[in-house]
Amino acid sequence: MSITSEDEQAGTAAAVTALPVREPVIRSVLMCRPDFFTVVYRINPWMDPHLPTDTGLAVRQWEELYRTYLDLGFDVQLIDPIDGLPDMVYAANGGLVIDNVAYGASFTYPERQPEGPAYMTWFRDHGFEVAEPENINEGEGDFLLVGGTILAGTGFRSGTASHDELGRIYNREVLTLNLVDPSFYHLDTAVAVLDGTPGQEHIAYLPSAFDEASLEALHDRYPNAIIVTEEDASVLGLNSFSDGYNVVIASRAVDFDRQLREHGYNPIGVDLSELLLGGGGVKCCTLELRR
Repeated sequence: MSITSEDEQAGTAAAVTALPVREPVIRSVLMCRPDFFTVVYRINPWMDPHLPTDTGLAVRQWEELYRTYLDLGFDVQLIDPIDGLPDMVYAANGGLVIDNVAYGASFTYPERQPEGPAYMTWFRDHGFEVAEPENINEGEGDFLLVGGTILAGTGFRSGTASHDELGRIYNREVLTLNLVDPSFYHLDTAVAVLDGTPGQEHIAYLPSAFDEASLEALHDRYPNAIIVTEEDASVLGLNSFSDGYNVVIASRAVDFDRQLREHGYNPIGVDLSELLLGGGGVKCCTLELRR
């Protein structure tokens, strides 16, 4: 039986009205200016010390992200960058903060290990209770809060022992997800939390970044998730940050932009191409502070 244009219009209208109302929630975040950003070592596939980097350009692009957050009304806190720690700009890796408790980071590679104590000092100085890590983990790079559940990545950086530690510290469900593609070495490069509100959880993800068991778990738990293209993922389009309505994404993730609009979100594209040379994007530069 053929479908008439009236039927099509009715179906489209029903799909639109079925969308939940997207409402922004003011976020509090921690960021670090890339004053010392450069690529002098290789600890992920994105990094190549032989390619030139432009610190001034990295700062200007970062400032665009910073201004975007301010324009959205976010409370943006800053940690001082430290000379000799070029990856400190990727603040998300500095810890996980839920209910005013900051679980500190313990980095895999020696080049980044001094960042952990620096971020924990900042947390203490700003009134957070600090849980010092007993196990290797890289903060919100691998830990994403969705509703009452912490999605926890492993495979390249954070160890599964840190997932058990998370469960004890926060008394929340922790769902382990195994990453299998080295280009998506942190969970926040392969999953975007679009709406973390309990009861209306919504995410986007790249299927090829996960093993079969993890993919099945994501599909079962989030059947309405947005499936992002390989092309958009390759510019770290999933490495985004959402307030529940506005979603700040890589400006080159054009199909993800389209998908977000179809789902009732307001995507805001920014260019962090210089920081992509270090393997990071929007979310990598953004650590949420949940009091």
